[in-house]
Order: sequence, then C-alpha cells, then structure tokens
Amino acid sequence: MKIAKSVFGAVAAVLLMLSTGAMQAQFAGNGAPDHFHDKSMLKPPAGSKVAVIVFEDLGCPGCALAHPIELQATQQSHVRLVRYDFPIAAHIWTFQGAVCARYIQDKISPELADQYRTDVFAAQRSIENKDDLQRFTMQWFSKHGKQMPFVVDADGSLARKVNADFALGMRLNVELTPTVVVVTKDRYQVVCGIPGGLNDPHQIPSVVKAAVQTAR
Repeated sequence: MKIAKSVFGAVAAVLLMLSTGAMQAQFAGNGAPDHFHDKSMLKPPAGSKVAVIVFEDLGCPGCALAHPIELQATQQSHVRLVRYDFPIAAHIWTFQGAVCARYIQDKISPELADQYRTDVFAAQRSIENKDDLQRFTMQWFSKHGKQMPFVVDADGSLARKVNADFALGMRLNVELTPTVVVVTKDRYQVVCGIPGGLNDPHQIPSVVKAAVQTAR
C-alpha cells in the first residue's frame, strides 16, 4: 500500500512538472525564467489563438521603443494586442496620461487611442508634469478635430479601469515596463520584462510568428 502511494505520488509530480513545462515552453529562442505569480491572465481573449499582452507606462522610454514594434507585429500577424496600463508612481503624469488614453479608447475609438499613445511616446521628452500633459493633450485633440472635455474623467470610472490594470500587473508580479508576453491557450513566452533578461522588443515579431505556427 505504501509503495502504491509512492508510485502514485511520483506520477502526479511528473505530470505536474510536464504541465508546468508546457505552459512555460518557448515559441522561439530561449527566454529567461520569469517570476510571475498569478498566471491565469496569460491567455488570449475569447476567439483568439494568439495574443500579445503588454503592461506599459507612457513615460517609460522602453515602452516607447516597444510600442510601434508591438503594433506592427500584431497587425502583420493578425493577432490580438492586449494592452494594460501600469503607470509607475515616480512618473507623476503618466497615470493621467493613461486616463486620457482610456477616454479616447472608450469614447472615440481604439485606433485613435493607439495613435494618442504613439504620439505621447514620441513626445516623452517634452512632457515633465501634468500641466505639460494637459497642454499636449489639448493640442492633440484639436489636431484630430475632436473636442477635449473640460473634465476627462468626471465620475472616476476611467481611473478605476487604470487602477484595475495596475492591480492585474501586481497580481502577475510585473517588475519592469514594458512587460511583453506572447501567449497561446497553453503556453507563453516573455519577451520583455524580466530583470536581467534580454528584454529586446525587436524579438517580438519572431516570437509572435512562432506562436502563430504553434497555435496552428
């Protein structure tokens, strides 16, 4: 009886190791080990086989570098881009920037919100505080023929959505921005976001391509 229990325990342990290994298998190259906690969010949205999940801060130079690569890779491969706001407290204007981006996404169009993020990333060096962001955003709305509301988030609902994104990042144990993860239903590969890892956003297209091939 004791032997049977030992054998059963050994088999269970092997199956657990195999399932964990499958979840962490790499699509392309060799990714560094991650320190993720709650991995339940590392799944494509319903109806998608592959997705690129990104946690970003609008004031992060690395996020600015990765942003156009993410857009191009997902558009060319026809996979979903799932973007989460992860504004770092030390960047005093980026939370409000995320709120503005969320307003454009929810009230105008997701495509225009992507353009706003792209333009904010390009203007990072000229935005040092909330007043700079306000001026930039007002000019941006005018340039795109839109009327910026006097109060962007009157009921606080957009701020709550940004905070919810940040909470997800904390549950996952996001340590760096950008954190970029390519996912399928049962695997994932971290491209950026691991302390001491490669963190090269130029690898995103090749990892996405390999993930698409795997999902097929």
